[in-house]
Amino acid sequence: MDLGLDGRVYVITGGSRGLGYATAQALVADGARVVVSSRDPQQVATAAAALGPLAVGVAADLADQATPDRLIQAATSRFGRLDGALISVGGPAPGTAAAMTDEQWRSAFETVFLGTVRAMRAIAAALTEGGAIGVVLSTTAKSPLTGLGLSNGLRPGLAMAAKDMADEYGPRGVRIVGLLPGRVMTDRNRELFAAGGDPAAAAAEAAAEIPLRRIGEPEEFGKVAAFLLSPAAGYVTGVSIPIDGGYLRAL
Repeated sequence: MDLGLDGRVYVITGGSRGLGYATAQALVADGARVVVSSRDPQQVATAAAALGPLAVGVAADLADQATPDRLIQAATSRFGRLDGALISVGGPAPGTAAAMTDEQWRSAFETVFLGTVRAMRAIAAALTEGGAIGVVLSTTAKSPLTGLGLSNGLRPGLAMAAKDMADEYGPRGVRIVGLLPGRVMTDRNRELFAAGGDPAAAAAEAAAEIPLRRIGEPEEFGKVAAFLLSPAAGYVTGVSIPIDGGYLRAL
């Protein structure tokens, strides 16, 4: 199936590794151009080089108010247009909600919540009809995970903010969707599995709770994200879509 991605241009935050990088790979494979961004200059440069001539890297932090405009400018100056974005930030520090300090809550809010909302707002305003934004959230938007209090607290609000913006920008033909990855074998999940001292046992325990009985691969997420950003998904907006092997039990 032709997704209609050839020649289209997307910004990918958190794009130097993990789910963001896997999405960039899927987009480029279908002929899209990408601006990949994350905070680490070396990782960004390495990712952009690996993706090839259809990619450019920009080192930037979503907590910086200037970042969205920088990314929009990078897309339009290098590729002449902007058709959408995948907005992804790293997971906040593990720990229960009650154990987190005020400063940890403030820091996570600035980056995970406000940084994402700011990027959605700026990029949506810059898009024309047919544009699309995917917001990488987590299954914690619908069901809490033990020991991830910051994520449990912030992700549901982001999912609702994305839905609110989908209503606002929908009449202009701009779509906004949430993506809810479950257990996918990224560096983030490797760190979480390793925290208990036995990564293999932790991964096996997590897999046993998933109907497909396995941990997902980043490429599986990336292909779904690329489809949702593409014109082929042009009638999908305002929803949060689990990519979790069936982990979530709610409808």
